[in-house]
Amino acid sequence: MKKFTLYILLLVFSFSYGQELNLPVFTQYLADNDFVISPTYAGIGDNFRVRANGLTQWVGIKNAPDNQSLYADFRIANQTGVGVSLYNDRNGNTRQKGVKFSFAHHIILDYKSKQYLSFGLSYNINSFRIDIENFQPTADIPIVDPSITDDRSISNNNFDVGLLYRFNGFYLSFNANNFLSKDIDDFIGIEPSKLLNYQVYSGLVITNKKNKNIEYEPSIFYQLFNSDKRSSTDINFKYRRLNRDGDYYWVGGSYRFLNDQLLKPLNIGPMAGIMKNGLYFAYSYQLTINDLSGFNSGTHMITIGLDFMQGASNCACTKGTSWRKYR
Repeated sequence: MKKFTLYILLLVFSFSYGQELNLPVFTQYLADNDFVISPTYAGIGDNFRVRANGLTQWVGIKNAPDNQSLYADFRIANQTGVGVSLYNDRNGNTRQKGVKFSFAHHIILDYKSKQYLSFGLSYNINSFRIDIENFQPTADIPIVDPSITDDRSISNNNFDVGLLYRFNGFYLSFNANNFLSKDIDDFIGIEPSKLLNYQVYSGLVITNKKNKNIEYEPSIFYQLFNSDKRSSTDINFKYRRLNRDGDYYWVGGSYRFLNDQLLKPLNIGPMAGIMKNGLYFAYSYQLTINDLSGFNSGTHMITIGLDFMQGASNCACTKGTSWRKYR
């Protein structure tokens, strides 16, 4: 039991620093919300889109991480979009709150072949706090360190940049996130100051030749942290069925693994979503595939959304990879 407790503490501790100054990426982006991945998607599709996510990780483990986030983006000109992302992340006795302001510009590379290029930039504000008021004496530590007298909070600012290339149903985005060094406590020395990470997201929307209302979308998401070179990959697949009114439903699945452990997935699970009259709902479940699997019932995420103020742009570059998906 002591080994298991130590394992949990180490995992949560490493997860905390891995998450800091990063909008936690689980499978929110698969809920028809590519803006989660990159600022370059701001303004693509419906003129105003809002997505709210609620996630609880490792259900059944006390003080396991949970996260709430809100994403909104809209077009402000024929070829320009803006967006905002807010999130609140809790992990044990650590708290993070952040906001990201994004700007994107889209251009046409070739009108006939539907090739488009988008540029994106985000400014991030992050607040990190330790809830020292929750520290309680234990049998092993009967007295709480009296030197801990404040909330140990710190705020940081950073930037993300991104590029997005689209060609018919194909898309490929590249992001460099948090390319400024983070302020740290020089006396501790265990906290990373460089949180630069790279993300690559690519996929292909395939329309069924016999039934134009059916689409298939395989995709892949790759993330690499520059400091220690650790990386992970998501392999995803979605099936989407639409009707003449632009409403649709989809089902799919995701497989996430560390790149040095290809056959040992971190988690795997199904997901599904539906769009009806501008209202959106999606649910995903991730089954933990490691030593924690016997102590929790997996990770659950719900996404709700609203698309409104639809307005067609004069530039084809603001249409999504799937015109039905983004009407």
